[in-house]
Parts: sequence; C-alpha cells; structure tokens
Amino acid sequence: MTAQPPATRFRALLDGDGLVALPGVHDALSARLAERAGFEALFTSGFGIAASTLGLPDLGLMSMAENVDRIDRIAGSVDVPLVADADTGYGSALNVRRTVGECLDAGVAGVILEDQAWPKRCGHMDEKRVVSEQEGVRRIRAAADVREERDSDLVIIGRTDARATDGLDEAIERGRSFADAGADVVFVEAPESRGELERIASEVEAPTFANMVEGGKTPVLSAAELDEIGFDVAVYPLSALFAATKAMADAYETLADEGTTESVDGVTFDEFEAVVDADGYRELERRYADDGE
Repeated sequence: MTAQPPATRFRALLDGDGLVALPGVHDALSARLAERAGFEALFTSGFGIAASTLGLPDLGLMSMAENVDRIDRIAGSVDVPLVADADTGYGSALNVRRTVGECLDAGVAGVILEDQAWPKRCGHMDEKRVVSEQEGVRRIRAAADVREERDSDLVIIGRTDARATDGLDEAIERGRSFADAGADVVFVEAPESRGELERIASEVEAPTFANMVEGGKTPVLSAAELDEIGFDVAVYPLSALFAATKAMADAYETLADEGTTESVDGVTFDEFEAVVDADGYRELERRYADDGE
C-alpha cells in the first residue's frame, strides 16, 4: 500500500494524460473485483448502494449514515482511490460539512455533491427537482471549506441536474458556478445527445465528468469516444451491478426450476477464495497460532 493519501493519488490520475475511466462498485466484493481487473480508481453509486444494501430504488430513501457506512467498508477493502457519491450532502451547508467530514474519515479520494432538492432521485429518472443555483454553490463552498480545514487533497465533483428542469444552458452555467465555488470537476447529469455531451466538454473550462448509464437518458459511449470529445472523467456506475443481477437471477431461477445448479456458470470455490484473499488471511492466522507455550 502506498503512503500517499488516496486523494493525492487520484489528483495525479486527473493530472495525467487522457480520460480517467471509473467502474461503479456497490460493496467490498465488487470493489475487490474491479481492483483485480486493473482499474486505478473506483466509484460508488448511490443507486447501487441503495439497491444492494436496502433493496430499494434511488429515490432518496437511503440515509447519510447508511451510505457512508458502505463507503467506509468499500474504501477499506481496496488500495486504489475511491470516489464516493455523496448525493446532495443530505441537507443544508452544515449537513454537507458533516457528510464530507465523514467521507474523509472513511478515506475517500473524492466526493460528488449534487444540486437536487430532497428527496433526490437517480439522475436518469424523471420528475427531478433542483435547489437554487445559490444553494448549490453553498453546498460546494461548504465542502471546499472542510477540505481546506482538513488540509486534504479531496477532489470535489460538482453535479447539476438542471438539464432536466431548466435546460442545458442553465446546467452549463451552474457547472461553471460550482467550479468557481471550489469544485475541481463539473458533472452535468443526463445530457440527451452526443451533441449535448460535446457542448458540455467544450463550454465548461473546468475538467468535466460523464456518466454512462445503460438504458439511461445519455447515449452510452466508450471511454475512447469520451476522451476524444474532451471529457476528463467517465464513470460506468451500474454496468457490473446489472450484470451481477442477471447472473444471480439466472442462478436462483435455475435452482428453483431444476433443483440443481449443474448448468449454472460461475467461479469455482478456489477462484472465489482468491478474490477475498483467503490464503493471505490463513497465513496471518498461522502467524498467531498456538506455538505450544
């Protein structure tokens, strides 16, 4: 494990050449798998955590404590930097301060804060509401203040959902305001065409963030395409969750229908033990075994 803080390492990735592509993770197991696949940083999705922890949709039903508890476990399970979805910050600027402080204590490298009104909902759902631009700016300023007070390199990603409520022009203007308030990266959620993606990348001077949700409102482009357009960060937040859901549903349905799992395709027992580093823990166990004294 490197001695550099996760936020410092993530900033180095952002300062490098090309787009940083982040996979979405929703628990410690998915985080370990993403790290094993070779990703240099990971991303937590509020949608994925609400679904996997509570079995509920992303409709503002998850509390700050539930979200941070899962974020803490994920960050502690891997060595690579983790960017956390902190929703709206869960209230006023004071709540944002506490949320960001809790995320820093959990060891995250970055946080996303959005300008939706509570209860918030997934950015690719309909009927979203946003707070005023001034309130959104206050949220970002509060996060930036905590970063400064804690002498942290925390990367703040300012997200606006105003594309759905007020149009793309307003969303781009909010993104610029969030950058002025201290956001390192601007995230305009749910643009509805490649042309809109191109406008965001070209009209926002700060680094920009693209969210690729299969079946969502934004066309899903490859990391290479988004890099060519000019984005700096892209996340694929739900790809693995959707794939895992299908695999689990198929396994359960096969067992229910056939009374056996012989036809179910999955990893072996030994392969799974490698994912969770069972041999490493057995070695630790032997270190503290009874030596006969």
